[in-house]
Amino acid sequence: MSVDKQTVEQLAELARIAISEETIDEVGKRLGNVLQLVDQLQSVHTEGVAPMAHPLDEVQALRPDEVTEPDRREEFLQLAPQSEQGLYLVPKVID
Repeated sequence: MSVDKQTVEQLAELARIAISEETIDEVGKRLGNVLQLVDQLQSVHTEGVAPMAHPLDEVQALRPDEVTEPDRREEFLQLAPQSEQGLYLVPKVID
């Protein structure tokens, strides 16, 4: 199955991509292959199959939620050109 030249040109225009005349037929064939795969996937009977987020039942090992660095906020604020009440002051960008 291949997608016709007019459809490829319309898709290229909508996607804002340039496809040369020499490659339109090849792109059409590849798009047709993708559409065949989608048809094949849609024909699979999935009733009663529970959806899964991941095929493996793995548990993510998490590190303990502990503070590992000292609070250096005041040191960093002293490096700023301007700060007020613990916040960095920056020039207004939007009116």
